[in-house]
Amino acid sequence: MAALGHAQKVRQGALYDAGMTRKLPNQQAIDELHHHFAPSEAAYRMVHTHCQIVADITLELAEASGATWRNDDFDLDLALVGAWLHDIGTYQVFEHDGADGKPLKFNRKRYILHGVLGYRLLLQEGLDEEIAQFARNHTGVGLYRQDVIDEGLPLPVADYVPLNDEQELVMYADKFNSKSVPSSFIAESRQNKRAAKFGDANYERWRKLVAKYGLPDISQLAERYSQPIRH
Repeated sequence: MAALGHAQKVRQGALYDAGMTRKLPNQQAIDELHHHFAPSEAAYRMVHTHCQIVADITLELAEASGATWRNDDFDLDLALVGAWLHDIGTYQVFEHDGADGKPLKFNRKRYILHGVLGYRLLLQEGLDEEIAQFARNHTGVGLYRQDVIDEGLPLPVADYVPLNDEQELVMYADKFNSKSVPSSFIAESRQNKRAAKFGDANYERWRKLVAKYGLPDISQLAERYSQPIRH
């Protein structure tokens, strides 16, 4: 119950000035960013709800009893802000954005760009680099420059991988919910298959994440958000 209480405080805007060097945006500022970039109410509901769920999973895994990976420097509030904003770039990769009443549909060829687009948007809005990096570095279970080359991806050749535990946890939490139509939760067994499609090295990276962070209780979240679980 303590975790849910903290999550509720976050939703109510209890994120705080984190010190002399930078500020974390509060919930109102985060919601305003989503509304500003969302091309329609339907797009806002899809993406915002997904980010909400990823924040819930991030919080659950970060506060889980026996979480031996957490260190004294881990910044939970930074991770939650990153979860709320990591997918801000997806508003720019819709093929049908819902503005005309048609069902939402992403442009598959452009979708891979959403992390870089989100990174640029957040920097343009004046957010710190450490926050913008959550958008840039959450694709898959880590996208390396050689992956970009080998797969011929339309991205600048570079590593797109988490730089700290906060980014890594959000990237991992993101794998348990899909912005499909309709949106759904992703069971471990299904994500195992997804990760294996991209080769043994990718699958091993995924399994190391599972071993490090454990598994969230997506059954409770699926009930709370009225979304199915895909196995």
